Amino acid sequence: MAAYERLGDLLDPAHTVLLTVECQRGVVGPDAALPELARAARSSGALGNVARLVDGAHRAGVQVIHAIAERRPDGRGASRNARLFRAAERLPVHQLSGSTAVRVAPPIEVAEEDLVVRRLHGLSPLHGTGVDALLRNLGCRTLIVTGVSANVAIPNAVFDAVNLGYAAVVPADAIAGVPADYTAAMIRHTLTLVATVTTTGEVLGRLGPPRRGRPQ
Repeated sequence: MAAYERLGDLLDPAHTVLLTVECQRGVVGPDAALPELARAARSSGALGNVARLVDGAHRAGVQVIHAIAERRPDGRGASRNARLFRAAERLPVHQLSGSTAVRVAPPIEVAEEDLVVRRLHGLSPLHGTGVDALLRNLGCRTLIVTGVSANVAIPNAVFDAVNLGYAAVVPADAIAGVPADYTAAMIRHTLTLVATVTTTGEVLGRLGPPRRGRPQ
């Protein structure tokens, strides 16, 4: 895990943003499209840890962005150039715009100051979604990446963040994928090479006391 002192340097609330990836009812909720992934997110404690991090970010004045994957009912603009996209079209639960499936899942609480960014295509929460521009306008230097899945979207988000010049921080106990041993392998053999891997407790411990508001 990250050296505690180094983590403190990275997590300046004025320049840190917390990103939750696909923590939506249709992905990690009780009636999710992929029950195995939803169970992993809940049973591992990852979803609960994301909620803790979001709450801590709110109290510390750290900006939160929720990245949601969805599609129009008519499918316009959706990607179909990978097996994953075609398989998603056959699932019993569709992440349709405006539906319950694309609402942020409990126990995560969305605050008025949070930004919710919705994408209709691709695999990345950052590339082609407008999130990079938001991060730059917010003065972000460090991006905390949480959510699902460790199989696809989480590494995609981390790689994109690093390629765009941000320092990526990954609380290992706040991400999930399937199977569980793959998540551990992804963290150990890939994410540790490009991100600062830490824990929820360490992040919360370094965010500092609550602030009245985010510096402008």
